[in-house]
Amino acid sequence: MQYIAPLANLIEQFRALPGIGAKSAVRLAYHVLEMDKDKATALSKAIVEAKAKISYCQTCFNLTDCNPCAICQSPNRDRTVLCVMEEPRDVAAMERTREYKGLYHVLHGSLSPLEGIGPEELRIKELLVRLQDGSVKEVIMASNPNVEGEATAMYLARLIQPLGVKVTRIAHGLPMGGDLEYADEVTLSKALENRREM
Repeated sequence: MQYIAPLANLIEQFRALPGIGAKSAVRLAYHVLEMDKDKATALSKAIVEAKAKISYCQTCFNLTDCNPCAICQSPNRDRTVLCVMEEPRDVAAMERTREYKGLYHVLHGSLSPLEGIGPEELRIKELLVRLQDGSVKEVIMASNPNVEGEATAMYLARLIQPLGVKVTRIAHGLPMGGDLEYADEVTLSKALENRREM
């Protein structure tokens, strides 16, 4: 179907977003057109403001609107523990638990030779610099439980352990509310491997 030029452009902009296919892009474009002008203006202002005001923290490389970020500045955080995450959205997920009280370091990806992502493309050098002063006693590897995440965690552990810093890995296994019969063999073996005393 042919769309008038402004609508076609709006559809193409939505299609450029990850996870948005052709039908979803059309649906979103029509939704925006049906919004009242104030809401559409507020949406566009929010996008422009986010792009203008959000950057990466100079310390942990998480998203922030101040430098260093609020987490790095907080006197209430445990500065002896550093949790290494792949992406800023992973930090947001960890913060939602309200359990972790240490600091973060965001790599902005994971090692993936097939996609051309090596150590130089990640924030690994900056992580090692943060560990030089000896204040960090434990680094928690919280990369994703996939091939790339595991390879990244193992690579970093080999770099960090000679510095005398304890390196741990978040546990993997069965999700809460899950049924054993639906779990795959790898998940079950990880759950068994990461069992703990009650």
